[in-house]
Amino acid sequence: MPELLLPRRMKRHRANIYNGQARIAIVGSETTIRLIRQRIAVPVCLLALVCAGAGSINGQAADPSKSGFRDSPETHLGRGYDALKNDRYDDAVNEFRAALALDPTLVQRARFPLAVALFEMHKPEEARREFEEVQREVGDHPNVSYYLGRLDLDGENYQGAIRNLTQAIAKPPFPDTAYYLGFAYFKQGDLVGAEKWLKEAAKVNPSDSRVQYQLGFVYRKLGREVESRKALALSKELRERDSTESQLRRECGEKLENGPSKEAHAVCEQLYDPNNAERLTALGTLYGQHGDAESALKPFRRAAELAPQSPQMQYNLAMVYYQLKRFSDAEVPLAGALKRWPDLFQLNALYGAVLLNMGDEQKGYAALKHAHELNPEDAGTQDLLYRAALALAEKSQEAKQYTESLRFLQEAAKVRPREPAPHKKMAEIYTLTARTAEATAEQREAERLANHSAD
Repeated sequence: MPELLLPRRMKRHRANIYNGQARIAIVGSETTIRLIRQRIAVPVCLLALVCAGAGSINGQAADPSKSGFRDSPETHLGRGYDALKNDRYDDAVNEFRAALALDPTLVQRARFPLAVALFEMHKPEEARREFEEVQREVGDHPNVSYYLGRLDLDGENYQGAIRNLTQAIAKPPFPDTAYYLGFAYFKQGDLVGAEKWLKEAAKVNPSDSRVQYQLGFVYRKLGREVESRKALALSKELRERDSTESQLRRECGEKLENGPSKEAHAVCEQLYDPNNAERLTALGTLYGQHGDAESALKPFRRAAELAPQSPQMQYNLAMVYYQLKRFSDAEVPLAGALKRWPDLFQLNALYGAVLLNMGDEQKGYAALKHAHELNPEDAGTQDLLYRAALALAEKSQEAKQYTESLRFLQEAAKVRPREPAPHKKMAEIYTLTARTAEATAEQREAERLANHSAD
């Protein structure tokens, strides 16, 4: 059973979707699409889970009528996740509701992200209703308890917030779970409980200035003025450190503009923090934006170790391995991430390309087919799926597995209905199996499409 999907972190002082990991910059570079039997390159945006202009390639939107587009739960799920990752909450709500209308059993895959989108839209009553519906289905899942606790906190129901966040903290879905639990205790007037959980939050996320700021007020109310001044001073120091790091990131980017160099690396490596997945992701993204995949590997690998539950971190690592043509290394993080989040389009698209490069055409085709179901308008995935289907059809034909070959050719024709090649190959197979009428019909269709293309 897949885990409750956490599409990505939102703004710092709000819900930290994607297990609290950093929202990284979008990188627009794409690899060339090329299929040479078992070697294939993938048109996936480098080093970012969210691709700019999803549903297009080289800036050109795909025509749904040319790709076998159909209304399906998978298509609405794919669009919903994409909208949620890009803060288009109204669109996300509409897509997830459409998916549920077609398949009401999609509790974890559609109803939970629907509730998250409503939470981000500040619609507490609707969000609570959806979260509670999920809770009735899956029980006291930490992700659901976290959001119910946040809703309780916003509604000044501090006792309810403590109850729900205490359930969530048993297996905290986000690094800020302890912070909000400590804050709930503070608002309830339980300063001992507040101190306990805020100190735990400081261990989990020592760079969060909010934690020290809140601890300063707890210590002040406890009459521990020295500790209060110390915590507030640390909070100010952390805010100033954030400002310094922002300046350092700008300088790193400027140095990398002229290409990787010792001077650029000397500046950029000051950003390397082996215990902070967010900073590591920012550093890896800077390297990736400037085409230095080799240097991006170290921070992304460490970030993936720190955040094994984050699909974004696993995708980033896999994409770097892919760029370095280390396909077997890329396969591992993708396979693990897809067990937890089977309906993320980008994960499936990259996984399919990696598998094809490893020579596993059947599994690669299956991953690309699911990616296409999730986003039938993405031209790059259409191209990969079409070419993979043709390659498998040819291999099946060579093995005289004609039924299998026809199945792959029919899929290719559905993906690219204006291409004559699948129909020409089907005509060949029908001729070999003495199905004269079908052979004639497919040959005519191939000729019609070829003539239409020539026009």
